[in-house]
Amino acid sequence: MYELIPVATAPELDEEAGKRFVEEWPEFIFHDPGVKVYRERRRSYFLDWEFYLVSVEDRRLIGGCWGVPIAWDETVSDLPGGFTDALGRAVESREAGVVADTFVLMAAAVRNDEQGKGHAGRVITAVKEQAALAGLRRMIAPVRPTLKARYPLTDIAEFMTWTRADGLPLDPWLRTHVRLGARLLAPAPVSQTMIGTVEEWEKWTGLALPASGTYVIPDGLTTLEIDREADQGIYREPNIWLRHA
Repeated sequence: MYELIPVATAPELDEEAGKRFVEEWPEFIFHDPGVKVYRERRRSYFLDWEFYLVSVEDRRLIGGCWGVPIAWDETVSDLPGGFTDALGRAVESREAGVVADTFVLMAAAVRNDEQGKGHAGRVITAVKEQAALAGLRRMIAPVRPTLKARYPLTDIAEFMTWTRADGLPLDPWLRTHVRLGARLLAPAPVSQTMIGTVEEWEKWTGLALPASGTYVIPDGLTTLEIDREADQGIYREPNIWLRHA
């Protein structure tokens, strides 16, 4: 048996979670300056929307997730631009006194040695139930399709149409969501923007970047643009918006 618990109730798991839940993410994903602007306020306002999935028997850490509440009118045109924009809308709406009606699942993860056992589905289902209990009428998510890294030159709008013979999405993470009742809404071509110096990008990617130009990078869903004269690299991460039933 497994249980989704607020992170605030299990501080003894924080250190392990900090190590376990970065394993599946490329280093560059943590260097979005737009996220840093809101990070502390998000934690202050929405700590109740951070969860760990633990085994009931021994409270072993299995997975986790976090999200933010926003107001959304259910139209594609009113969707946030992506991950960073959703975070900004949540924080600024809270400060403006806007009443939220939608939960945005920003990230979900399962530790490496527990993957392939259905835990991702447990996390998503459990947090959706938490959102409903809190009076949020719907759940959406800017999803990072992991298989897209094999097709970095393909436009995200094209990639989201790719399916298997059974009609399910080609991407396994999208497939997990769809099997839980989600439907694809729209591409988010610039969900996050990561910026760093050339030296930082060489460290984050493990690649030599000797000239200005466009680079395919490990785990990148699209390409990296390097400008050596400006000593800057910019990577604009695409995601796909999903809505859960």
